[in-house]
Amino acid sequence: MAPEITITGCTTRDVRFPTSLDKTGSDAMNAAGDYSSAYCILQTDSDYTGHGMTFTIGRGNDIVCAAITQVADRIKGRTLSSLVANWGQTWRHLVNDSQLRWIGPEKGVIHLALGAVVNALWDLWAKVLGKPVWRIVADMSPEEFVRCIDFRYITDAITPDEAIDLLRSVESGKAERLQHALDSRAVPAYTTSAGWLGYSEDKMKALLKETLAAGYKHFKLKVGGNLDDDKRRCRIARDVIGYDQGNILMVDANQVWSVSEAIEWMKELAEYKPWFIEEPTSPDDILGHKAVREGLKPYGIGVATGEMCQNRVIFKQLLASGAIDVCQLDACRLGGVNEALAVLLLAKKFNVPIVPHSGGVGLPEYTQHLSTIDYVVVSGQRSVLEYVDHLHEHFFHPSVIKDGYYTTPTDPGYSVELKPESMDKFSFPGEPGVSWWTSDEAKPILEGEKI
Repeated sequence: MAPEITITGCTTRDVRFPTSLDKTGSDAMNAAGDYSSAYCILQTDSDYTGHGMTFTIGRGNDIVCAAITQVADRIKGRTLSSLVANWGQTWRHLVNDSQLRWIGPEKGVIHLALGAVVNALWDLWAKVLGKPVWRIVADMSPEEFVRCIDFRYITDAITPDEAIDLLRSVESGKAERLQHALDSRAVPAYTTSAGWLGYSEDKMKALLKETLAAGYKHFKLKVGGNLDDDKRRCRIARDVIGYDQGNILMVDANQVWSVSEAIEWMKELAEYKPWFIEEPTSPDDILGHKAVREGLKPYGIGVATGEMCQNRVIFKQLLASGAIDVCQLDACRLGGVNEALAVLLLAKKFNVPIVPHSGGVGLPEYTQHLSTIDYVVVSGQRSVLEYVDHLHEHFFHPSVIKDGYYTTPTDPGYSVELKPESMDKFSFPGEPGVSWWTSDEAKPILEGEKI
């Protein structure tokens, strides 16, 4: 039997990458973000450590780090075995600090911090077991899977017994799907790398051609800045990827429109045959998404959202009301693996495909596990997963695309452990002479922040 392991403390790191310099990640709502990681390291009385993070785009990353420390304090002194014995109960314990809950009842900064801590705990558990996170879940019985979830607030949509029945209903093909995962044929990728709004047309064309040649079939563009520009960029994309080769175009407005604007704008882009419009309006507007979906249905355009949906309760409403065609849960904004599992079950119940949001540092590393879990264990159906080709070199176990598919993770853990030298180099504000943020190169960003 493995020796008992106790959580002894937590360290946080404020890590920021200066992506605003080349407009990587730019869209209609977020013109110049610095992809950042509010990073959590759980220490133990053993050689094992658990690594988790949540994603932000710069300022405020330090606030999330402070919240991580508060949330992690609730498991200090606890043994790993006691925490994972009843995961749903542990998750409930982490969200039940009444004073922290007042400033973030399963949403906002506190929930972002929760996700980092919960994911770090899964990373720790996976390393101790010697498995990747997806495989831990794949090896669970339906009953064990369901015990990972806190069903408070969602039993009107799905009960634990119903969830067990859903999982049992797809068990017959599980062995074959597991083999697909082991062969790295479980999760096809789509690319956003060519679609950032701040990229030049030449850069966009070159990246589209490059990703097309690499085997991608799905391509996403940012829209919502200027209608004429959107039409031109969609035309360029279709000129490269074509209409008749089975290549799919998607577009993403990042919440910039009102409901009526979303409908009218997308009617103008309908000729380019997008599969869906992502985040057409406020992420909190369930009725608005439903109205956009109904307004665009005659044009064959679906509605997708989820990267800013902060908990399973919002997803319950989006799914149960028929407001979305595609569910884009985010591995960081939700409260870690456990709440993501709840959303996977809800999506299965309402027959909506899962296409996680992965447009940020560390997100492809995380979400490859969630999409693999969905395919092998929950939906039994392949769906594409976003991939952005930058910043992976900072991770010990980066996500890798081969022949248009994610290479299924095999290393123990949750794949987001950053290299120490990367954490030091991009620590904010950082140590003079060590951190990039103390160099002259950083001055344009730092001076711009004061405006």
